[in-house]
Amino acid sequence: MANGLDDVVAAETVLSDVDGVGGHLTIRGHSLMELAGRRRYAQVVRLLFDGFFDDLPSDAELEKAIGKARVEVFDRVQPMLAQLAPLDIYSGMRAGMAVLPDGDSLADALRLIAAPAVLTPALLQLGRGETPVVPDEKADHAGDMLRMLSGTASPALAKALDSYLVTVCDHGLNASTFATRVVASTQAGLTSAILAGLGALKGPLHGGAPGPVIEMLDAIEASGDATAWLRKEIAHGERIMGFGHRVYRVRDPRADALKTVVRQLGSRSETGSRLALAETVEQAALEVLRIAKPQRSIQTNVEFYTALLLEAVGFPKEAFSNVFAAGRVAGWIAHAREQQATGRLIRPQSRYVGPVPDLVA
Repeated sequence: MANGLDDVVAAETVLSDVDGVGGHLTIRGHSLMELAGRRRYAQVVRLLFDGFFDDLPSDAELEKAIGKARVEVFDRVQPMLAQLAPLDIYSGMRAGMAVLPDGDSLADALRLIAAPAVLTPALLQLGRGETPVVPDEKADHAGDMLRMLSGTASPALAKALDSYLVTVCDHGLNASTFATRVVASTQAGLTSAILAGLGALKGPLHGGAPGPVIEMLDAIEASGDATAWLRKEIAHGERIMGFGHRVYRVRDPRADALKTVVRQLGSRSETGSRLALAETVEQAALEVLRIAKPQRSIQTNVEFYTALLLEAVGFPKEAFSNVFAAGRVAGWIAHAREQQATGRLIRPQSRYVGPVPDLVA
């Protein structure tokens, strides 16, 4: 048995399929490329939730309901924001979400969708010594998140963020989704299940890579020699951030989806020059990794272009995992509801390999 549960099938799902050999991601019967940049996040939320909530409204009505949920969440957490502000941004978001009602209704689900989008900008604003911006329930979800972050939201940046949220909304039985399903299988409420997902996502082996990608790009730009910098890191046993994946043996399709979005923002001079640097680093890294680790297929993963996109829309690197959670929470909720519907507690066995006590006759 593999300690990491490699190749163990732990659930049957209609939500997403990760083809690690072919490099394809399917979400509710649609390829990622059919959804990213073509469906709004609220539409994809509805796609994921379909069949798991009896009172699911139309796309337009769901967008409005998410807007109302943002206002409701803001009103609920505003009195405690000053207490959350001294925490790191991820812990502050998680603590704020912990006060939400722990039910299983659509209203509970929409508050959980709204919460990362509300708490992350609010805590960043407080960290800058500014007053948090009240949500606008009539705005689209991504646009309002950016408006709460910086006071304005250009259509281009809002669309870019929306495409990102869609791209990361679900991805098979990853660590945070499995943690969510385990807690959901106990018939705990949605908030309890999502908090489990948030806890798993916080670990650097799962959700912590996009921030270090920015640090890597900055260091390489300062050094002026991508290949030499990358070779030195590998020689010292360091990981090259934004490359390699537990499932994909080819290029992560989400990397291409996000690279397309960043390229569309390339008319902004700063983003364009950043993309040019990233493309140079990407090609150098793939070649250095091919030579250094010929026995493994290490390709670009989602974190590499996530870093560029989130930087371009205005988020600091310490908040990247928060924004990832703002997209992935929809998938977590759908998986929680799917697991609850089975009525089955997740209870795997373990094999004891420790010392055996002497048996007394």
